[in-house]
Parts: sequence; structure tokens; C-alpha cells
Amino acid sequence: MDLTILYRGPLASCDYDCPYCPFAKRRDTPEQLRADRAALERFTAWAAANTGDRLSVLFTPWGEGLVRSWYRRALTELSRLPHIARVAIQTNLSCRTGWMADADLDTLALWCTFHPGQTPYDRFLAKSRELAALGVRHSVGIVGLPEHLEPARQLRTDLPAQVYLWANAAEGRTYSDEEAAEWTALDPLFGYSRHPHRSAGLPCRTGASVISVDGDGRVRRCHFVRTELGNLYDGSYRAALEPRPCPLAVCDCHIGYVHLESLPLYDVFAGGVLERIPAAIGAGSGFTPHPAVHADVGALPLLR
Repeated sequence: MDLTILYRGPLASCDYDCPYCPFAKRRDTPEQLRADRAALERFTAWAAANTGDRLSVLFTPWGEGLVRSWYRRALTELSRLPHIARVAIQTNLSCRTGWMADADLDTLALWCTFHPGQTPYDRFLAKSRELAALGVRHSVGIVGLPEHLEPARQLRTDLPAQVYLWANAAEGRTYSDEEAAEWTALDPLFGYSRHPHRSAGLPCRTGASVISVDGDGRVRRCHFVRTELGNLYDGSYRAALEPRPCPLAVCDCHIGYVHLESLPLYDVFAGGVLERIPAAIGAGSGFTPHPAVHADVGALPLLR
């Protein structure tokens, strides 16, 4: 079967300290780092051996993974395996880029976020340009805070045209129509992030073809529903894979709502769901929106 896995191990340390970050950060001890490495290597070994499925893997660590050698190695090794359709990671792109030359760039992809105030603009831009020169698929994004609007505009001007620039609505922030229009001018898909999506009772791919896995191998339908479906390593999760409606009232995170069947985002991001790259890449604004993207997002199941 085709199976998408969102993996999040115990790693929680990050080299950035963004004040708007919702993740609970800690300074991982050597013992915690060793535990994270062991958990990741166990998962990587399972994924390598599970040749009966066609796997797509997105690493979504609480902290920054690519500053750790074991994440770089896992991405490289998995990218070379024929049954791995895509392997990607969310990253602040503070790591070096040379290691990617050893990966299969038809399979590897990065979901990159620029954090103003945490790294110099020119340094981040140079990293993105390095990725483009290497031929690494990647998107670049930013949190939609007012003080980030000008850096975002500069990014859109300076990034390679083929790199999609996305904007995430800041957690808990309400956007006026004027503010939303400014962000939509940079990211035509900003409307999907602006409001939480009503999801209760709606069909979702999570729990059927998409699962979340933690460092102990516990399988859940997604990161946001805590009910366990079984364990990856004893195979007990397999019997629980089936279509099921969302049990939550709303879904407000892209890595969750992108899988809602009530939204057209699998068509919009066809071939790039995990790395957040739309299918219709173009010039200028970075891409031409899919016909399923309507200017009037009021027709979508949003929480208003």
C-alpha cells in the first residue's frame, strides 16, 4: 500500500529561540540525544526493511533535526531506497548543505522556514540558493506576523522563481481582510492558513493512508489526535488502518488539514504534499494556483 508517515521522535532541542514558536523547547542532554538517535535509527531500519509498502516520510521534529548527523544520514539513506517515494523534513535550514549531494534528489525534499531575528537574511537566502543550485526540491516559508511582511516581500523578490514561498498564519492571530490580502499577494494559498478548518465528522486520510509515529513506535492517526492505533514495530497498527472521520472540532495546522478530503489540497500540492510545494510552479509569484483554489475561501469549511 501507499503509506505516508509523519515521524516525530523525542528531539526537542533547537538552535533557534523564536518567541512565536508554539513548540515546547528544552536543551536536550547527551542522554536525550542518544535516545533520539536510537529511536530514529530504529525507525529508519524499519522503513528500509518495509519494502512491501511504498512509503513517503516527513520528519516533523519539535527541535531542529538537520544540525544532528543522524537526521542527515537518515534522509540520505532513505532517499536512495526504491520503495521510498519521498523523504522530507521541516527545517530552519541552519545546517550545511553539502551532505545533500550524496542523497537521491528525486526523492529528497525540504520544508524550510525563515525566522527573522534568528539568522541573518543573507545567510538564509544563500542557503536556499545553494539548494536550488544542487537541484534540491524545497519550499520556503515564514510566519505571518506584521514585522515579517517586509522580509517576506524581499524573499519573494530574491528567491529563485521556482521556489514556492508560503506564509503561515500566526497562531492565535486574527487577520483583517486588508492584512490577509497583503499575505495572499505573496502566497495565494494563505487563505487556507488564515482560519482553522472545521473538521469534525469530515473524512480525512489520516488513520488510513497517513499515520503519525513517535520515537517509541506508537502509531496515531495524526499528531493532533492522541488515540493510539497500535505500534509500528509489532505491526499491530495495520489492522486499525481504515477510513475514519476527524474526531476534532477544528484543524488549524497545515500538516493536519492538508489531508482533509473536504479540501482540494492533494490536487493543489500533487507530487509535493510533504514538502509543501504546489504542483503548478510558475514564475513571478512562485506558482500558478491550481484551478481548485478559489479567491473566495468562504466556501471552504472554515471556523470564522
